Amino acid sequence: MTGQGQSASGSSAWSTIFRHVRYENLVAGVSGGVLSNLALHPLDLVKIRFAVSDGLELRPKYKGILHCLTSIWKLDGLRGLYQGVTPNVWGAGLSWGLYFFFYNAIKSYKTEGRAERLDAMEYLVSAAEAGAMTLCITNPLWVAKTRLMLQYESEVNPPQRQYKGMFDTLVKIYKYEGVRGLYKGFVPGLFGTSHGALQFMAYELLKLKYNQHINRLPEAQLSTVEYICVAALSKIFAVAATYPYQVVRARLQDQHVFYNGVWDVIARTWRKEGIAGFYKGIAPNLIRVTPACCITFVVYENVLLFLLDAKENKVG
Repeated sequence: MTGQGQSASGSSAWSTIFRHVRYENLVAGVSGGVLSNLALHPLDLVKIRFAVSDGLELRPKYKGILHCLTSIWKLDGLRGLYQGVTPNVWGAGLSWGLYFFFYNAIKSYKTEGRAERLDAMEYLVSAAEAGAMTLCITNPLWVAKTRLMLQYESEVNPPQRQYKGMFDTLVKIYKYEGVRGLYKGFVPGLFGTSHGALQFMAYELLKLKYNQHINRLPEAQLSTVEYICVAALSKIFAVAATYPYQVVRARLQDQHVFYNGVWDVIARTWRKEGIAGFYKGIAPNLIRVTPACCITFVVYENVLLFLLDAKENKVG
């Protein structure tokens, strides 16, 4: 009887958890992440190249964003501009999909049985929890993306440093560096969950305040232009507050320089480049992530609305 009671209790706990899980959030998030990153991948490549720009002789020298793009185009054409695109699209699609999936499940769980909405801190914590869970799954893809983006045509690498694609990169990292290699940059990545947390908190609060300002219901759908404005403002706020972690993570994941951990990256960057070193690549990053974020959120909101409407019509 006790066993049956425990079984019923366990089944009830799982049903409570899964009641808040919606596959629509996952599908809509993946759609937004894939489309935005396919469209703007070359600017992500530029950001990574600038972020690791530490004077190392083998690295190409660029005078600015346009010079970097044209140099890569002249050397390798479109293929060069889309170096590392496979793990980037996989990583971005999975990250956005899982992020929205976990975030909405956590948010629904916390609001169940409550009349009042979540406050700013609860939005922040929910987004941070979703970010940490997502990073545990996707970090190897970000390492693969960085390695592929930092493979230069002129260099001669040993076999373990010559990467032919996403799966080849993942296999070689695991073979020569183990699980630890696949999780390089994980610690600054965890700090980076504050980026997503700040962005989602700002996004939720801006939507809420805007709807209140124009006397609409708090949960009312926004127009495409309104979603773009809210997404852009929340993204710029989050990038400005947290960008240095991206430089630290990119340098840890770089195959050309070895660092003894996060503090070693911070100390060496500060000593050689000062505060400006932690903001290298921020211009192409802002140029990329602001429209990317807008595309992601607009696609997410519209795909989610379409899927939920389709589900309701099917039930009806």
